[in-house]
Amino acid sequence: MTSSDLARQIHAVSHLTGDFVLRSGRRASEYFDKYRFEGDPVLLDAIAQAMALLVPKDTEVLAGLEMGGIPVVTALGRHTGLPCAFVRKQAKSYGTRRLAEGADIAGRRVLVVEDVVTSGGQIVLSTAELRALGADVREALCVIDRQQGGTEALAAEQIHLLSLLTADDLRTTA
Repeated sequence: MTSSDLARQIHAVSHLTGDFVLRSGRRASEYFDKYRFEGDPVLLDAIAQAMALLVPKDTEVLAGLEMGGIPVVTALGRHTGLPCAFVRKQAKSYGTRRLAEGADIAGRRVLVVEDVVTSGGQIVLSTAELRALGADVREALCVIDRQQGGTEALAAEQIHLLSLLTADDLRTTA
């Protein structure tokens, strides 16, 4: 499936119009409901297959951010064979009390995986915590870059953003 085909399918499944407040606090008149493409197993598998080609060769662990990055990283792990870590927004106060569950990240090259990036704020926060735990994070990979400053914010933290699609890609398929 081509990236144009994926963009058309994602747009058809998840594009909404209205008045939306984003995690960054910004308002938007269009919204890509990520849970609609993440909840479609056939489409999610096609997305992960295409994303697998973007995973840097020296990646040792895929780290999906809560909550939207979890289904994406799980599907991506199936296509790359790489182990996955599931990163909470904050460590839980019971059980293992870990921030990152699943694969060990300390001393390993970790690729942060997210569904949609707007400002990059959650990736910046989570990457700082992963690095404090010993992870070597240099890149983040997302399904959709909304092109609203995330690339620049991440670059300021020495994180290169890789994206399968951009908001422009999705708009041109409509």
